[in-house]
Amino acid sequence: MIDASEYCRELETYLCRKNEGHLIRIVGPVFEQVCGWAASGVPLTIAFRGIDQYCERYYAKGPRRRPVRIEFCEADILELFDDWRRAVGVTQTDAEGEAGPRHDRATLPAHMDRAIARLTTLRGNGRSAAFDASIDAAVREMDVARARAKQARGEDRAALIARLAAIDRSLLDAGVEGLSPDRRAALRQEADAEIAPFAARMAPEARERAAQAAFERLVRDAAGLPVIAFD
Repeated sequence: MIDASEYCRELETYLCRKNEGHLIRIVGPVFEQVCGWAASGVPLTIAFRGIDQYCERYYAKGPRRRPVRIEFCEADILELFDDWRRAVGVTQTDAEGEAGPRHDRATLPAHMDRAIARLTTLRGNGRSAAFDASIDAAVREMDVARARAKQARGEDRAALIARLAAIDRSLLDAGVEGLSPDRRAALRQEADAEIAPFAARMAPEARERAAQAAFERLVRDAAGLPVIAFD
């Protein structure tokens, strides 16, 4: 179990940096609220990403009017936690709290548009030539496939979705290959720490799958890769 007091201190420190040094203590009802996240097993890395996500939207609206409070970030944090649980295979039985709010899934064409846009921004960002070549090939193929995504039905749609999954797997493998041994080991340790609150309630095979899925999610984040697969 994550220590709730330490969990709150970590979030206070992280949010303080996002607020340019303005510290807002997590106390009272908000402390109980955040302790609920800890009890549910929300990894700190997920909570940090939720804070980042909220702050990006907040700052995009114009000059900052007031410091961001942790409770403002709850919807983002819980939604990301819900996505994380599904990605690593942690079930509602494994988790002790409720999942975050779910949002309607994007259409296949919209999903592809976002993925192409994200991949395009990754080109030439100091990564290896092999990784850039993989991204270029993925963007070219998806650009062509995008034209038929809206009308795709039945077997054609299933084949397109299967191909997106294969592209996703290929890019993720390239991301793993691009890691140094030390960085790879560090991400493995971080993945093990993320699933630790649930590990005791999981069968060995499920725990191994969850650790691998958590590792791959961390690799995806480190490489800046969007999710190409569509389910």
